[in-house]
Amino acid sequence: MFGYRVPAPDEAMLISGGRRGLGGAPFRVVTGHGKFVLPIFRKTRFLTLSMCESEVTETCVTRQGIALHVRAVIAFKVGNDHESIINAGQRFLSDQDQMSVLTGRIFAGHLRAIIGSMTVEEIVTERQKLAAEVLDTSKTEMAKIGLIVDSLQIQSIDDGDTGYIDAMSAPHKAAIQRQAQIAQAQATQASVEAEQVAARNQAEYARQTAVVKAEYSAEVDRAQARAAQAGPLAQAHAQQEVLDAQTELALRQAKLRQQQLVAEIVKPAEAEAERIRVLAAAEAQRMKIQAEAAASYDRVALDRMLIDQLPQIVKEAAGGLAGANVNVLNGADGLGEIAAGLVSQGLTILDSVRQNLNGQDASDGRRPPESSGNASGNGLLQLHSRKDGKGDDGPVDVD
Repeated sequence: MFGYRVPAPDEAMLISGGRRGLGGAPFRVVTGHGKFVLPIFRKTRFLTLSMCESEVTETCVTRQGIALHVRAVIAFKVGNDHESIINAGQRFLSDQDQMSVLTGRIFAGHLRAIIGSMTVEEIVTERQKLAAEVLDTSKTEMAKIGLIVDSLQIQSIDDGDTGYIDAMSAPHKAAIQRQAQIAQAQATQASVEAEQVAARNQAEYARQTAVVKAEYSAEVDRAQARAAQAGPLAQAHAQQEVLDAQTELALRQAKLRQQQLVAEIVKPAEAEAERIRVLAAAEAQRMKIQAEAAASYDRVALDRMLIDQLPQIVKEAAGGLAGANVNVLNGADGLGEIAAGLVSQGLTILDSVRQNLNGQDASDGRRPPESSGNASGNGLLQLHSRKDGKGDDGPVDVD
């Protein structure tokens, strides 16, 4: 558009011919955006804000009076604030190349002043300190002309033909050379010692190898001699070992067979016998319980039957005495004793029949009561009868 001006990103646009800028500056400063400028009535100029470089080569005298040739490089630019742009524009707008010349002269003066207060040793060993001091002393002057310094590098320091720096470094060089020579000598000595050790090791290895070979050869010879001498004996030992192994195998097989027989025949037979014994014992116990129960029942029934038959037994016994030839010697007492004896004999017969039928005398250990000839124990009753009623053995005596 006609009359519209835009500065580059690294430029500042200075507009003059109108109202004054900030701080009473004779122009207005525009950066980062465009501005409409009236033609003829306004004038526009551009000031660079890019990085600039200035090179300084200066001969400086140290505190020791030794002349040094110093070469330095300064990187600088116009400050980004309006005050720096105004200061730089008022000084360098018509000839912006003068910024590098003036900067170099400013730094050369400060460089001479600072080097004059230092020794050669300090300058050589502390270059960063030298650069920092130069920057600090020149910062105020550079700000007045609208410039700021980004960096200062001391590129070289030379004493010309005086040889001071070389002499200063001579002891260090000598020490370094001496250390290098010592290191070289130590390396050489170590190499020689390593070679000697290697030679000794090789000789020792050869000797040990020879000894081992000799021992091995002697051992082989001895083994061959023993083998030649012990051929038949070794064969006999081998055969004996074979026989021992076969015998051991046979014993193991026999033991194994015995275990198999025990497992297959003896153990099952024992188990079967035990089973039969247990079944038999159980069956016997069952039969015994049943027999005891039956005997108990039959004994009760038998007792009742015998008790019922007791009168008949006594009756039959008395009937047998009816035709017998009985002599009673003691009168009425003798008859009473005869009657009592008949009853006692019936009871004895009843008890004997009961014991014979149920076997109680064998199972519980009781013995049947012994019969006596007299129920009262006072005499012996003897009865002798015949079919015709006559006694042939004599009379019955009752005492």
